[in-house]
Amino acid sequence: MKHSRRDFLRSASALAAGAGLVSVLPSGVRAVAPSDRIRIAAIGINGMGWSDLTAMLKHPAAQCVALCDVDRNVLDKRVGELSRQGIKAKAYSDYRKLLEDKSIDAVIIGTPDHWHCLQMTDACAAGKDVYVEKPLGNSIAECRAMVAAQQRHQRAVQVGQWQRSQQHFKDAVAFVHSGKLGQVRLVKAWAYMGWMKSIPVKPDGTPPAGVDYKAWLGPAKERPFNPNRFHFNFRWYWDYAGGLMTDWGVHLLDYALLGMKAETPKSVMAAGGKFAYPDDAAETPDTLTTVYEFDGFNIQWEQAQGIDGGPYGRDHGIAFIGNNGTLVLDRGGWEVIPEKKNMEAVPRQKAVDNGLTLHTQNFIDVIQSRRLDDLRTPVQAGAHIATLAQMGNIAFRTGKKLYWDKHAGQFTDSDANQLLAAGYHNGYKLPVTG
Repeated sequence: MKHSRRDFLRSASALAAGAGLVSVLPSGVRAVAPSDRIRIAAIGINGMGWSDLTAMLKHPAAQCVALCDVDRNVLDKRVGELSRQGIKAKAYSDYRKLLEDKSIDAVIIGTPDHWHCLQMTDACAAGKDVYVEKPLGNSIAECRAMVAAQQRHQRAVQVGQWQRSQQHFKDAVAFVHSGKLGQVRLVKAWAYMGWMKSIPVKPDGTPPAGVDYKAWLGPAKERPFNPNRFHFNFRWYWDYAGGLMTDWGVHLLDYALLGMKAETPKSVMAAGGKFAYPDDAAETPDTLTTVYEFDGFNIQWEQAQGIDGGPYGRDHGIAFIGNNGTLVLDRGGWEVIPEKKNMEAVPRQKAVDNGLTLHTQNFIDVIQSRRLDDLRTPVQAGAHIATLAQMGNIAFRTGKKLYWDKHAGQFTDSDANQLLAAGYHNGYKLPVTG
């Protein structure tokens, strides 16, 4: 079964519309007194921000009190959907005004990647706990600033890498750690997205009525409005995101790192380009192979748009390739393929739970307990994997094999180090880390 991002968003929206955002409480769970509820606001509610809110409101303590979006069309639509469920939410077009509301306990950040850093650090400074979509930051420097903000203000910050809350992912990593695969020399992670077709070139134009395009751009370069760069497709432009590497790579490479207990690589190299759709409107590569070198093993990332036939017959996954066998893991389950007669096969162990629901519930539980160490994907973990993904993109953009100096926290190549920080424009500045 194929699991595209669009399928995921479509199913989440259908669930919200059909079942209502206020879910029936599980058997044995008591209602929560109004004074004990966690008041939530969502910033950026067109896609994953809305899915995150939908999942979070299944928790009996969660209460939505505000929404924010620079697209008035989206904002009015979502406010109306909540209203039909009996939920009254204030509407904001400026997230900074929303953060001034001291009654709000926590915020969801579901905006394009280039906004994550400013909004998360501002939210922490305003005393809010934060659930921020992945990738955590749009540059390595942003990741560092976000970690520093969380440490300074001691807020609960959960990154939306919900696979960390799924049991079958944990079970697969435990099997890898058992040593039964033997020496693991190569880990492959891949995303072959057949549903991602060419983006036709469109002329610049006027922003749709109700869209505050200046606010949407924020710290990104000032450019004329183009529909290809707006909403979902922002992912394929360097000004705002990092393509499939940061969209799917942070999910899958995260588990490659967890399985190998890996930190930062010694070197990284990448090759690819726009091989499938050389003349379309996107900037990021549709085809890419990236190799991360560690002591004793390599991690390899592959991506291909317009193709579903990935390794092991799966359109996405992680494969831990050992001397005794290979464990293949994806969102649907995991299995072990033996190497000759060195071990027994393990039949496919299927997924049994909903990762997004569990991940958002974990966030609310931690807000209540204030045990920040219980977060499934704390900001430090989100920064770790986002940094790895950014390293891969920097290797592609420079066309060089790059070596990482872990003590200096930078590459040994000056050209690559120019890409450690995303450019900030229009009067915005990268938050300080000190």
